[in-house]
Amino acid sequence: MLYKDFQGCKLSALGFGAMRLPVLDGDDGTIDQAATEEMIAYAIGHGVNYFDTAWGYHNGTSEAAMGRALAAYPRDSFYLATKFPGYDLSNMDKVEEIFGAQLERTGMEYFDFYLIHNVCELNIDEYLNPAHGIMPYLLKQKEAGRIRHVGFSAHGAIPVMERFLEAYGEHMEFCQIQLNYLDWEFQDAKGKVALCRAHGLPVWVMEPVRGGKLANLSSEDVEKLAAQRPDETPVAWAFRFVQSVPEVCVTLSGMSNFEQLKENIATFEEERPLTDADRAVLDEIVDGMLSQGTVPCTACHYCTSHCPQGLDIPDLLALYNQRKLTGNGDFISRMRLQIMDEDKRPSACIGCGSCAAVCPQQIDIPSVLAEFAAATAQ
Repeated sequence: MLYKDFQGCKLSALGFGAMRLPVLDGDDGTIDQAATEEMIAYAIGHGVNYFDTAWGYHNGTSEAAMGRALAAYPRDSFYLATKFPGYDLSNMDKVEEIFGAQLERTGMEYFDFYLIHNVCELNIDEYLNPAHGIMPYLLKQKEAGRIRHVGFSAHGAIPVMERFLEAYGEHMEFCQIQLNYLDWEFQDAKGKVALCRAHGLPVWVMEPVRGGKLANLSSEDVEKLAAQRPDETPVAWAFRFVQSVPEVCVTLSGMSNFEQLKENIATFEEERPLTDADRAVLDEIVDGMLSQGTVPCTACHYCTSHCPQGLDIPDLLALYNQRKLTGNGDFISRMRLQIMDEDKRPSACIGCGSCAAVCPQQIDIPSVLAEFAAATAQ
């Protein structure tokens, strides 16, 4: 396992993300605890020591599952990160209540890393509102030893990150951003890395494989990668891109099964930075992807807990993207829609906007679903 130095800590370059743990019967809120513990045992046995969870992951069950799994190991043998859930504005006045519940959920006496979660256009004003007392409370917890390191994650554009750093930059020790070869230019991850560098902040990476999108390339794109590096999988290519960014300290991967875990750990046994020729191949692939008019959903599932209709929005957006990529005659999306109950199809969206209000990618979900419904109307 590759390691990165951070303030005297030896962090595994691959972090175990707990947003996509194995589940039972397809229920995102029912984690398969036995399978999770088996995966964590393998990860720790192969050098992974950084684990990342959050208040809302798996409908609020991830923190407890990770706490139970990590309880089997000495507390000083791993690093645990969680986050304050300001993506939901109703939480802004609950920092003390939520932080106490997080310690109780995980069974921990302290968190090694604690993040202000998902700084973006939707919540920046409230994050900066001193009336909520969020930052003073968290700094007090750090002083008391219940937080070791404070950072923030951001899906917002650079101006939003700049506002946050202007207010709280002196207290921030790291920044977590969405970084992958598709978003290097598309969401200006390159500019965000430069901003972090200017503030002396090491970068934590989320969505390095973009919710699995970069693991499931077209056969033509897979052939392009194989011709350049025959011994590397598409997933390895995504990680090699991240490894080529010197500011990156920890790369998080939400691994759902043993095969993903083993493959990712094997990739992080060595660094194989991309060459100029490698990057040219990726640029060609990205150009093709961005010409298809898809939406940037990463299947984080924040939207589903806020949908009064109970729609599986990430699944619907995946079908929307599939249709966009394949064309009007796409069999998969037509077949999937036909077997869905009518009250679970895109047409069941009532356009309330609750989903869009918490979407880290700021997708106008009601508009997309309305377009999808109109385009697929029988």
